Amino acid sequence: MDTRSQPRAVCLLSGGLDSTTCLAIARAQGFDCYCLSFDYGQRHRVELEAAERVAHSLGVREHRTARIDLRVFGGSALTAAIDVPKDRGGAEMTSGIPVTYVPARNTIFLSFALAYAEVIEAEHIFIGVNAIDYSGYPDCRSEFIAAFENMANLATKAAVEGRTHLKIDTPLLRMTKADIVRTAVELGVDLSLTHSCYDPDAQGRPCGHCDSCILRAKGFAEAGLADPALSST
Repeated sequence: MDTRSQPRAVCLLSGGLDSTTCLAIARAQGFDCYCLSFDYGQRHRVELEAAERVAHSLGVREHRTARIDLRVFGGSALTAAIDVPKDRGGAEMTSGIPVTYVPARNTIFLSFALAYAEVIEAEHIFIGVNAIDYSGYPDCRSEFIAAFENMANLATKAAVEGRTHLKIDTPLLRMTKADIVRTAVELGVDLSLTHSCYDPDAQGRPCGHCDSCILRAKGFAEAGLADPALSST
């Protein structure tokens, strides 16, 4: 395919199940994908290796990693010396905002993606937020996404000059984890390349007990499929 005729999209890519499926959907919709990952001082930095594998496997146009250190603020089990919650049930996961929430993370990530999109003249940013099977993060809600999109079209030179109108695409927003797994499989994604765990061991193997591991396992179980990432660790 002649990529010169394809619309461009910036795709936020952590290397996890959701962002990988989101990227695959963007590609299936005909976008020329420019991926953006973040090395932000996260305890599960091994996810960046997964992001590289996924980007290579899906044949993206470009993959960049922005380096910012959110450990200077802390306030999260992912960026500070705070224990990652383990073995929580579904009701407990959604009863409040967990300590794995990184303050303003999606706002920060989308701001970087917005700058990237303006430079490459992309009118779409894909982000794999989910409001069904998730851990109660406030920046995964549709209200947040709509507010950011509105801000983005007020804040950029390209939008003010009428050259672009940015859209934040959230194809996973109303999907269950099982829906996400099925969609990834239907799109031919190699899910063995992905990583979701918040608290992996020194070899990068998933703990199997954090919220992210539990939600991932729930998705594969409800989809009636085995998780290929577990057999490859």
